[in-house]
Amino acid sequence: MSESVECVVIGAGAVGLAVARELALSGQETLVLESAHRIGTGTSSRNSGVIHAGIYYPKGSLKGLFCVAGKALLYQYCAEHGVAHLNCGKLIVATSEAEVATLGRIIQAAAGNGVNDLRLLTRDEARVLEPQLECVAAIISPSTGVIDSDGLMLSMQGDLAAAGGMIAFSAPVLGGDQTGEGIVLRVGGEQPMELVARYVVNSAGLFAQSVARTIAGVAPESIPSVYYAKGNYYTLNRRSPFSRLIYPVPQVGGLGVHLTLDLAQRARFGPDVEWIDEINYDVDPHRADSFYSEIRKYWPGLPDGGLSPGYAGIRPKLQGPSGGGSSDFKIQGPEEHGVRGLVNLYGIESPGLTASLAIAQHVRQRLLA
Repeated sequence: MSESVECVVIGAGAVGLAVARELALSGQETLVLESAHRIGTGTSSRNSGVIHAGIYYPKGSLKGLFCVAGKALLYQYCAEHGVAHLNCGKLIVATSEAEVATLGRIIQAAAGNGVNDLRLLTRDEARVLEPQLECVAAIISPSTGVIDSDGLMLSMQGDLAAAGGMIAFSAPVLGGDQTGEGIVLRVGGEQPMELVARYVVNSAGLFAQSVARTIAGVAPESIPSVYYAKGNYYTLNRRSPFSRLIYPVPQVGGLGVHLTLDLAQRARFGPDVEWIDEINYDVDPHRADSFYSEIRKYWPGLPDGGLSPGYAGIRPKLQGPSGGGSSDFKIQGPEEHGVRGLVNLYGIESPGLTASLAIAQHVRQRLLA
């Protein structure tokens, strides 16, 4: 005999926890199924920890909409729940005259997303803020920040529990079937079981496509391809001379080698993009060799041997190396895939952490409207 629950969320990363919290706070009996032994073992704990402003995304995109809304929700949440964060700001720097025009286009694009606090700085104005910086001009983004992503997820887990929700660890979803009672999920692990849920949210991150393929009735053509983009980070093995994040002007295919800070003001550089077929989190020390020349364009003072291997994360992208640009989040309900009560979340990479609370509100509205 199957157990029954109102809502099941598959995946206990930042977005899965945010969705589960939102559903539980709405009065829904909610269970999270997580294949790992703890929360946030994937993309959510292996990123830069940046609270993004919403600058680069196309107008009207889900990334742009949810990033800007999520940023406001996230700062409010941190203040109310005591989650460690720092609203340090960010500089986007042009290191040649040819890049200055791009700064103007960035300001215009950001305004299209409702980000109206960017300001163009001269070289001298930028160097007043960051004396070690070398640039021709820069943009300051005052609403960019950094957050303790693990602390955020622990806080959301606490909210979920306080609202009566639960998390089952080491509980991989093996498959599902749509019935008149709801979606029957087959769950593996040491204590295999069957669950009947009225609503299911597939927030499995790197494995969202794999999970969707196991649920009978999901139209195969609705499941997008996934490409794994590994991002390597290298830490500065001495005190950071910067108090803000430093990003170069975006390049084709990415945002360039940028400097981010953790809450202790330690600096790290990355991520780069390394396309991989199988998940691994090894960091090759030799990949840092190519970082030095890029970083020295805006920080000539980076000493030889100043970088050490840090960590790696993997982004579930919906376009590969030949895809010709960045793809948007893909959030699918029954009208797209054919299974009543199911929402699939695909391609939830950056700015997924910033957008998590806004995505959660959107999913709740789609399911419970």
